[in-house]
Amino acid sequence: MSSFSVGKNIKVSIFGESHGAVIGGVIDGLPYGQKIDMNKLQEFMKRRSPGYGKYITKRRERDEIQFLSGIKNNTIMGDPIAILIENNDVVPDDYKDLVDIPRPSHVDFAAKAKFGEDINLSGGGHFSGRLTAVLTAFGGIAKQILEKENIHVSAHLYRICDFVDKSHSEAENIERAMRISENNKYYIIDENGVESIDKIFEELRKGKDSTGGIVECSVIGLRSGIGDPIFDGIENRISRMIFAIPGIKGIEFGSGFDGSLKLGSENNDEFYISEGEVKTTSNNSGGILGGMSNGMPINLKVAFKPTPSIGKGQNSINLKTGKNVIIEIKGRHDPCIAIRGVVVVESVVSLVILDYLINELII
Repeated sequence: MSSFSVGKNIKVSIFGESHGAVIGGVIDGLPYGQKIDMNKLQEFMKRRSPGYGKYITKRRERDEIQFLSGIKNNTIMGDPIAILIENNDVVPDDYKDLVDIPRPSHVDFAAKAKFGEDINLSGGGHFSGRLTAVLTAFGGIAKQILEKENIHVSAHLYRICDFVDKSHSEAENIERAMRISENNKYYIIDENGVESIDKIFEELRKGKDSTGGIVECSVIGLRSGIGDPIFDGIENRISRMIFAIPGIKGIEFGSGFDGSLKLGSENNDEFYISEGEVKTTSNNSGGILGGMSNGMPINLKVAFKPTPSIGKGQNSINLKTGKNVIIEIKGRHDPCIAIRGVVVVESVVSLVILDYLINELII
């Protein structure tokens, strides 16, 4: 079982394998007495579920959450919440010919070096993005609790190949932009871009290839002064959690790497007062100063690598024979993991923000 502390209050453990019977997990430290809308939570899960689009993996999973403990009458009781999610559509035979052949840019080679030959890597095994369904379930609960406090966390697909979506910072009404992106198949703000992304995926399908993508996430409604300096800053904790998502290769806050190329006079967020509220003229700091919120939207972008499982022939090695080989990976895979990764980013960010507020929410 893989376990970690989100911050000072919430602890999460997850278990299972991509092509095992079930996946599941335990979360401890959520504020007790909070009611959960189960229908809303299941709809949230569907945003991550496989098998529901032409250009999404054809593996079909219902991702129905079974609560084993911690919930009574849809209310968090205070003891650890344990869940199971069944794997209904497993095909381990898709990987039987790859037992001794590490797939390029997959965990196979490193996992065998650490855990030995008995490690089960069908579909990625315990390292698979399949396990993010558990993080999504826990994050969906956290997101609901935050929304009751008028704090909203939302992510969208910001870039894929040559398509670039609108940014949250460019939106005239960020709440409206969030609603739009949560309700279309590619989770984008500019719905006119759906056709462009369809064309990108059709070309990838023909070429038996994949692509990476960039996801933007924002938190609005968080008051200033939340967070801690040095080791427990908002950036620190979000970054640690973000890299729990398989396939993540980079993260930036606010103006990020582009900001490092600007002058201070261009990148500084100047203060002003409007109707008695302190605001900034820009948000290059991504809503965070010294590890703490400054009242502006928390804003970050994360980079997903291209899906490494592709149909094109690739060079690898047979660890048993010691010979070079060419493989063509079979199975059912997303041409871009960033799309279903959007809701997972929302989930882990929601968990981090909730952890900071936990003591204020316990009733």
